[in-house]
Amino acid sequence: MGETTVKSMEGRTATTPSPIADDAHLAAHGTGRRLGRLRAPRRPRLWFEVLLIAVSYWTYSMIRNAVPEQKAQALRNADWIWDAEKTLGIAVEQTVNHAVNSVTWLIVSMNYYYATLHFIVTIGVLVWLYRRHPGRYAAARLVLFATTGVALVGYYFYPLAPPRLMNGQDFIDTVLVHHTWGSMASGDLKHMSNQYAAMPSMHIGWSLWCGLMIFAIASVPWVRVLGLLYPAATLVVIVSTANHFWLDAVGGMLCLAFGFTVSALWYGKLPHRLPKLPADGPGRPGKRTAPTGKPSPSGA
Repeated sequence: MGETTVKSMEGRTATTPSPIADDAHLAAHGTGRRLGRLRAPRRPRLWFEVLLIAVSYWTYSMIRNAVPEQKAQALRNADWIWDAEKTLGIAVEQTVNHAVNSVTWLIVSMNYYYATLHFIVTIGVLVWLYRRHPGRYAAARLVLFATTGVALVGYYFYPLAPPRLMNGQDFIDTVLVHHTWGSMASGDLKHMSNQYAAMPSMHIGWSLWCGLMIFAIASVPWVRVLGLLYPAATLVVIVSTANHFWLDAVGGMLCLAFGFTVSALWYGKLPHRLPKLPADGPGRPGKRTAPTGKPSPSGA
């Protein structure tokens, strides 16, 4: 295929390349090279990353808060989740909520933890990856973006009230009781966020992403341990403050698994298995270096 057969004057046959086949081959080769360049780890550009994260979070917040709250359905779903957990024997959120709420300094600390670290730690890990592991940054970022994107699907199709908003249950809204400032979960800022988007829990999705990135990439043992403790502490916090059920956390884990799958399919490896530095080395994007690490005099 891709060749045409002609007969010479001596009666022998010869083959000549088909121009159409050659064009198709070159086009496919060019497309493959472009795709390969897109998938290759490269040093991220700061201005682009800041803009991308800002626009993405704005879009995420806009879509999440634009999803119809569907209060009645969200409350019915909460009752179903609560009954399912009772059947599974894991419905201890109310006990944990009351126990932690009895220790004022602890529950107030957890309220602030819930309101702030979700953003601070996630941004901190992104900055760390950007500065210290630029070859892995884009793949890790894709995990986070894909995780968040699929979570929006859950918010749309499965509105869910958090335990603190359930009817006929004795959950304590710890932010209201202790007048904690700054949380969008309840209080004066509750109208800025969809209160019935509890499934899946992105507090778990994002914190587990942070923990796994730190554990897989950090070289200092105690830092790796802290990485694993962070999502574990977050799980305790979201239950203690009555913002999520255990099963919401499972939903967040499933979304994260989807995010890792998308990233691995695109880059061919999980983020921590990619090179720490991109192929262009420690210099600027696309700048080639000589074997000594110094710029090549010819620029080649």
